[in-house]
Amino acid sequence: MIDRLGLLAPYATHLSDFSAVMLVLGLPVLLGVLAACWQPRRSWPIVAFSLLPLMALAWLSFRVLPQGGQTWLIELGSLTLQWRANGLTLLLLLLTQVIVLSSAAYAPAYLREEIGSKGQQVWLWPLQGILAASLSLIWLAGDLLTLYIGLELMGLAAVGLMLLPGRVDALAAGMRYLLLALVGSLAFLLGIALLLGAWGRLDLVGLALAAKPGVLLWVAVALLSAGLLLKAAAFPLHAWLAPVHASAWTPVSALHAALVVKGSFFIVLQLWLVLVPEARVAAWLVGGLGGAAVIWGGLLAWRAAKLKDVVAWSTVSQLGYLLLGFSLLIGTAPSVAEVAWEGTWLQLAAHSLAKAGMFLATGNLIYSTGESHVRGLAGASRRMPLSLLSFGIAAISLIGLPPSAGFTAKWLLLHASLEAGYWPWIAALALGTLLSAAYIFRVFRYSFVEDAEPLDYRRVPWSMELFALALALASLLLGLVAEWPLMLLRAAGGGA
Repeated sequence: MIDRLGLLAPYATHLSDFSAVMLVLGLPVLLGVLAACWQPRRSWPIVAFSLLPLMALAWLSFRVLPQGGQTWLIELGSLTLQWRANGLTLLLLLLTQVIVLSSAAYAPAYLREEIGSKGQQVWLWPLQGILAASLSLIWLAGDLLTLYIGLELMGLAAVGLMLLPGRVDALAAGMRYLLLALVGSLAFLLGIALLLGAWGRLDLVGLALAAKPGVLLWVAVALLSAGLLLKAAAFPLHAWLAPVHASAWTPVSALHAALVVKGSFFIVLQLWLVLVPEARVAAWLVGGLGGAAVIWGGLLAWRAAKLKDVVAWSTVSQLGYLLLGFSLLIGTAPSVAEVAWEGTWLQLAAHSLAKAGMFLATGNLIYSTGESHVRGLAGASRRMPLSLLSFGIAAISLIGLPPSAGFTAKWLLLHASLEAGYWPWIAALALGTLLSAAYIFRVFRYSFVEDAEPLDYRRVPWSMELFALALALASLLLGLVAEWPLMLLRAAGGGA
């Protein structure tokens, strides 16, 4: 099989490699607990201490990249668990740490100014740490048991973060999200049970070699995929997404839209690549859902009355591009899959950075104006230029304009669609771009109304402005240095 996931990389021979993995996983949790005890009131200590996980990741990269990849085997009786690190996982680990760092550094001023002294905020820090660790575990896992553990920890941390506001609407949305997450987890667990009962393996390499095509395999894949796509808010299983974001704290929304839904997508894609890599007809169905998501999510974002709903429905649309890339990786020619591989993961990185920056900028606008509706932004351009600039820079990547990483990713997906002859995919990419521009320019149309009644604006703390701008700029600058992440992706996907 084509080892795009780095599962067949040489086994690690140095204990120090695995020590770096443990530090990458453990340090975010430790720092989250320390922050809960300390309750930071400024951003700079968070930035300083967050250098520790980045240093651990640099150490892991130094050990792994010269060899192209590393895997670690853990024997549990008759079961074999497998972890691996390669260019793709290192890119996702870096993306996770950057976004979690920015969200955590945004939080002190946000909690101080917007939330006040409510006791719930003490739980923000450890839950963020658990979320970062669980996502890192998902990126590193090469077996179904570890993936399940990471998925459940991620879901529980995400639910806890959603419930933090303590309001009735937040509790209702959070409990609805919890119930749907449990349904998704049950379907995922049933799929694992079928695979384990039929072939007695949990490691993906062993399953790739042992699993035989048939009804049982397809039932297992269907259960696994349905559970994961529900958690990923993939069309048409997306209705829970907007209410959750409407009631969540701003830094929590940024984390969820940028990272949480991507974890489920990552798992479902690697399962298909390992278990049913030639299922072209089924992949067409997934791609069709992706095209529908691009258009439907764009229409809902265009019609949304509230600013947070615009950004939330935009997530549904942008996730559709990942499903389009999914369909171009399954059952297509190697030349098509190679381009789609780069485009899919670059789109994931670009959207994560842009959407996190956009949610933070949106939180700034709502905080300053006191208005949650798009129409309430009238005249905001005079008083909130920096937040609107951050919103606009992030929008460049979402629309897919040069020189952003979103442009490069969509160009690669367009190229793969042309080479594969998937003309409906090309139409979806074009319509998605137009709809993205429509709902973004609708926000700016109201913001630049000059004859609006003056609002009672509040000054936004500089740290909230800074980290929103930093993430938005990162999504733009990533397009200028796109060869660097693409090099990591080629290293991860070049094995045979």
